[in-house]
Amino acid sequence: MIAKAVAEDIASLNSLINSAYRGEFSKKGWTTEAHLLEGGRTTEAELLDIIQDASNTILKYSDKGKIIGCVLLKVKANELYLGMLTVSPELQNSGIGKKLLHQAEVFAAAMQLPKIIMTVITVREELIAWYNRNGYRDTGAREPFPVSDVFNPTTQEHLEFMVLEKVIA
Repeated sequence: MIAKAVAEDIASLNSLINSAYRGEFSKKGWTTEAHLLEGGRTTEAELLDIIQDASNTILKYSDKGKIIGCVLLKVKANELYLGMLTVSPELQNSGIGKKLLHQAEVFAAAMQLPKIIMTVITVREELIAWYNRNGYRDTGAREPFPVSDVFNPTTQEHLEFMVLEKVIA
């Protein structure tokens, strides 16, 4: 079931997102960033700020009361930003990510936003290919990778973001 996340979901969301992106558990899935970054992906404080901002929506995918997937949707002037698409590592490749992407498209259409944009670390070739198969295209734009006190790069590779977009019909 996909529904809007609320403040009471923050601890579960934080645990899910961090376990899917970083650390040993994340290596059970194919979308891990553990080979690039160490530390957390997000914090409960960041998630609270996100949920309290009216321009943001976090959709959660739950099964038997447990949150096993989520996606951040941020309404901008003429587009929808999609971020933190997360599926529990042990459930990746089960279609949950595609269902969350579809709900993002439904959301964008309902908000009359003509496109969805996102950023992906450029060295994440498998992930970029997955988004390409789902209709997202490289805009050619690049954004600098942020410096943070929550995480640290563990690679010598240059990290930057690729901006992808999908036009919503």
